[in-house]
Amino acid sequence: MTVDAYRQVIGLEVHVQLSTQTKLFCGCSTIFGQPPNTQVCPVCLGLPGSLPVLNQHATQLAIKTGLALNCQIAATTKWDRKNYFYPDLPKGYQISQFDQPICYEGFLDFADPNDEKALRRVRIIRAHLEEDAGKSMHDEAAGRADSRIDLNRTGTPLLEIVSYPDMHSPDEAKGYLTELKLLLTYLGVSDCNMQEGSLRVDANVNLHIESAGRTIATPIVEVKNMNSFRAVERALVYEVDRQFAEWKKTGREKGQAPKQTRGWDDVTGVTLPQREKEESSDYRYFPDPDLVPLKIEKSQIESASNALPQLPSQLRAWLQTEHGLKPYDADVIVSQGSHLVEYFQTAVAAGAPAKRISSWIQQDVLRALKERGIEISALPVPATKLASLVNAIESGEIDTSRAKEVFYFWMENPSSDLVAARSALGISSVDRGEIEEVCRQLLDENPQVVAQVLEGNAKGLGSLIGLAKKKNPNADPKLVRELCQQMIESRRTSS
Repeated sequence: MTVDAYRQVIGLEVHVQLSTQTKLFCGCSTIFGQPPNTQVCPVCLGLPGSLPVLNQHATQLAIKTGLALNCQIAATTKWDRKNYFYPDLPKGYQISQFDQPICYEGFLDFADPNDEKALRRVRIIRAHLEEDAGKSMHDEAAGRADSRIDLNRTGTPLLEIVSYPDMHSPDEAKGYLTELKLLLTYLGVSDCNMQEGSLRVDANVNLHIESAGRTIATPIVEVKNMNSFRAVERALVYEVDRQFAEWKKTGREKGQAPKQTRGWDDVTGVTLPQREKEESSDYRYFPDPDLVPLKIEKSQIESASNALPQLPSQLRAWLQTEHGLKPYDADVIVSQGSHLVEYFQTAVAAGAPAKRISSWIQQDVLRALKERGIEISALPVPATKLASLVNAIESGEIDTSRAKEVFYFWMENPSSDLVAARSALGISSVDRGEIEEVCRQLLDENPQVVAQVLEGNAKGLGSLIGLAKKKNPNADPKLVRELCQQMIESRRTSS
């Protein structure tokens, strides 16, 4: 049997822990890292007679997220019990939303990984609220092979964002997740900390194989236990190869093999079977009798809409149209978060050229943040101070290389101003006549460079700049290049 090609079909389910102080249906704290089973009560433990009370703040965060994802907001939504039995689910059911999600039919655009000038759109089926389960802590590594249950997380509010299977490569899946996480961070609805479980991803993947003039779909596999976007990418690459190899070996058509749930092992780099994938009927959904349907008022939607910040896509467009940044440069600044965008805005508002500020941010500012392991809010050089330094470069008061020395001097001496920094570093203004004399000396001492430039090879001028800096550290490289070029041209004319 000849196989012509196959198409990857990928949909993602993203569980986002909402930034509330208390759980979805009780007043227990959601603070991470507390001793096991210390943040529980009769409601989240499912004790007889306890009744849930809805956290309205979680509802408002869900609406805000839905609007940012271009979703429709339901006028009425309701709560359903999703029934399954697992040790970390004390009630034996999870309160979720089945047929009437709070948000539905939206989309998210992100940069096409195969074409930086194009956008890819992934449609959103739904974004619904639900409570989290607890955490099973397995101890095989310690040799006791026992498991313990921590129910602190039980009842924590989640927003599950379910996409259509619109992605067709692991790169696209990673791009979608990266943009979604950035959006959620800008909204402030979640800290999206994957290590703490604030953002978890399940991937549904199968192949559409073109063979002998017809399309055959492999069974859908849901991949779980991926704790980073890199893990998602690796798991999808592996699973696609595994499914294709399995199909070639068995030749099964759709329906001849069950859907399956597999877990990703990040150490060995393989997916492992866990169970057959459940259908919605397996969960025996029914409306929760303890919770009335929830009506969403127009005022709630308007309030959430008014609370929306500028979103990443809007900021990228603004940086390009208003400040003339290239798409790549705009994306670098926006992808670092809203605080860096604010830093950029403040520096530009102080009169510094946008493109030069962008260059400084991408090079020296981000390098300094990485080296120190700090956020932009803790940077010893505020945006207005960086603007004053850049303006000094623009006016010719200081050259770029010496300005970098000032920047790093400020990193260690934040109270120092530009005058004090220049004095401490021995940076002074140099008379043009002094630089002209240095250039004449260099040309006389390096006739081979003069010959190269006269022959049309200007690379030699770079070595002259370095020699000029040795003679006078305050020499402006740009001025040295210009003067040397002019003097060489004048020698051509005189000869």
